[in-house]
Amino acid sequence: MKYLFPTLMLLVSTHFSIFGQTGSVHEPVRYVGGQTVDPSLHEGRLRYAVGTENRQTMRANRTHPEYADGQGWTYNHASNICYWNGTFFQHYLSNPVDEHVAPGQTLVLTSKDGRNWNKPQVVFPPYQAPAGVKIPDGYKGYMMHQRMGFYVAPNGRLLVLGFYGHTEDPFKKGGIGRVAREVYKDGTFGPIYFIRYTSDANWNESNTSYPFYKKSSDAGFVASCDALLRDQLMTFQWHDEDSGADGFYNNKKAGSALSYYHRKDGKVVALWKKSLTAISSDEGKTFSDPVKVPTFLMSGGKQWGQKTEDGRYAISYNPIEQTQYRFPLVVVTGEDGIVYDNMLLVQGELPPRRFSGRWKDFGPCYMRGIEEGNGNPPGNDMWLSYSMNKEDIWIGRIPVPVKYAVKGAVTDNFDQLVIGGIIPDWNIYAPVWATPSITISPEKTGNAIQLLDKDLYDYARAIRVFEEGTNVSTSLKIYAGPANTGKLEIDLTDQFGNRPVRICFDEKGNIAATDGSTEKIVQPYQKAKWYSLEIRTEANLKGQYSLYIDGKKVLEKAQLAEAVKSIERLSLRTGTYRNLPNRLTPNETNDPPLAGADETVDPTIFYVDDVVIKSL
Repeated sequence: MKYLFPTLMLLVSTHFSIFGQTGSVHEPVRYVGGQTVDPSLHEGRLRYAVGTENRQTMRANRTHPEYADGQGWTYNHASNICYWNGTFFQHYLSNPVDEHVAPGQTLVLTSKDGRNWNKPQVVFPPYQAPAGVKIPDGYKGYMMHQRMGFYVAPNGRLLVLGFYGHTEDPFKKGGIGRVAREVYKDGTFGPIYFIRYTSDANWNESNTSYPFYKKSSDAGFVASCDALLRDQLMTFQWHDEDSGADGFYNNKKAGSALSYYHRKDGKVVALWKKSLTAISSDEGKTFSDPVKVPTFLMSGGKQWGQKTEDGRYAISYNPIEQTQYRFPLVVVTGEDGIVYDNMLLVQGELPPRRFSGRWKDFGPCYMRGIEEGNGNPPGNDMWLSYSMNKEDIWIGRIPVPVKYAVKGAVTDNFDQLVIGGIIPDWNIYAPVWATPSITISPEKTGNAIQLLDKDLYDYARAIRVFEEGTNVSTSLKIYAGPANTGKLEIDLTDQFGNRPVRICFDEKGNIAATDGSTEKIVQPYQKAKWYSLEIRTEANLKGQYSLYIDGKKVLEKAQLAEAVKSIERLSLRTGTYRNLPNRLTPNETNDPPLAGADETVDPTIFYVDDVVIKSL
């Protein structure tokens, strides 16, 4: 018997060394939260990451390219960001209509604050082969592709990168090579060079359009490229475009679209599409074999992981299995880079796709943050770059620490905020033509939120999360601008996005509110006049609410539109609630552009002030 116990211990130890899960090479990361997405709703019935601001940085426009990228191209995707020289840089690839159909190019936008962005500049133009060089058999043209956008070198220089390949398959034998150019501090760009040719085909300096980087006379640029080529974590992002047949990646196995971060114990966690993960203990020289993590539900969209400013960790992704429907965009967080919890909304909006095109999947997707070493903007925010419907380019700013709950009363009068600046604790959805912003309050000293909307197919939205409650008073002041032509919908919602209280300043000059399933006009309103609203809500399964306007009770004990157990959000929206497209909407269709999508319309203009929310 004295030998049995050690034998059993050996068996147990062996068992756990093979099957031990969380944090090991068998399961590098794990999501332990109970929240999952309801696939029937854009918001997925999730709580919001409080204070997240989503801003459209480029709105595609086919007939008025001067309003967009100067090109009029409507397939825009695969964005990346960095922060360097006090400036945000965001780049994305672009095609006229379809994914993987020539021509293709890469553009770059810049911003000093991450909120106000300059017009895109072409940084890698459509590829033109040298005279006499033909497109290989089986391919149709040239395109850009990219898994990596920027690199801040040890010498402080910034490189912007892209990958030239052939349509309709730029990977492996279809690739040509990776190009790089320097971004100068005055905002201009240096010459384009190839930094690496694909190892799967016979491309070199003699049969390509740009010189090899070693030919540059700028020693600092050459040193920057050399440093990048030595960085095995940065260059491992290139693997699924170039297989490394020459041994460049040390024969490491990989998934598609790598992101990575260092966890607290110093090990590197690799994240790829389709829930694949791996671990490196030697700074990326070697990685464990990629394994699929079942607790992270995803498909062909990218995932992004990083350490946040509070010393915790975050992973952002689309928690769905259907590649053609990539919504919503969420974030989960954890303490150690291994275990993650609390799935929260980053982007729960899904506007109509204005232009059809091949493989233009619905939703906010292909998110990318700022890679380790690629800059650290002021403040504690987490930044995400992504495309919407593979059509428009967006940026998301997530306050850190990431949270979903608010405690105590809300008393927002906005007077201490900077005009045009951040609106703390408010979740902001800001298309280019439909923007909530802090402005001088009309007919009143101080500031207010202005919701200005000139977009026929989208709206401005501002959401205030408050302490979850069952008996809540919500007060706010509303002012319709003299030139207003549209509506403002005011909802009180629960944590799942159910809307038990629905009030509307409509286009006809009426204030309407729901009583159960019936919408009632409670009184007219005038433009250029402030109205004080108070909503007293009993949020329970047989709940009710009363509405007061300028101190007068105009609706008493109205039934809730939906039964709820509590409420925790105030939503202000310059358009009708939407939940289309959904996951039954056909994706691969060839429809004409939405009528009038490239033109602004007469404005919807509302102001909101003095928001006070408290438990009764």
